[in-house]
Amino acid sequence: MTDEYFMQQALKEAQRAFEEDEIPIGAVVVQDNRIIARGYNMTEKLNDPTAHAEMIALTSAFSFLNAKYLPDATLYVTVEPCVMCAGALYWSKLRRVVWGASDAKNGFSRVQPVTSPFHPKTEIVTGLLEDECAALMKAFFKAKR
Repeated sequence: MTDEYFMQQALKEAQRAFEEDEIPIGAVVVQDNRIIARGYNMTEKLNDPTAHAEMIALTSAFSFLNAKYLPDATLYVTVEPCVMCAGALYWSKLRRVVWGASDAKNGFSRVQPVTSPFHPKTEIVTGLLEDECAALMKAFFKAKR
């Protein structure tokens, strides 16, 4: 399995969000080369502004492993995490965080561009399948305008 494969799985989650009229962001948590958790934005469905894809996937992964840290796991998310999610990712102590499209409006780098908000041991990979991830977001917001 490759990073591209797992990001495609995150894109499938983002498509689910899109189909449910949620901002189309999807995430998967991978450990030992298998998906242990999935999530997509559910802020409208759950009437909860914290129900981001990353938060849903992290909570599911913690529950699956019965653990509060994920030092051997990778999170794949279609869009750059916001400040709230970056904080949760920090505390989860993930081995890697991989995202597709940058988010100049709401991504963590908008408010903290100089230093990384992630755990010092976390490897960050950006821009994976960026065009595909960005296209879904653009299609969603174009339909809203």
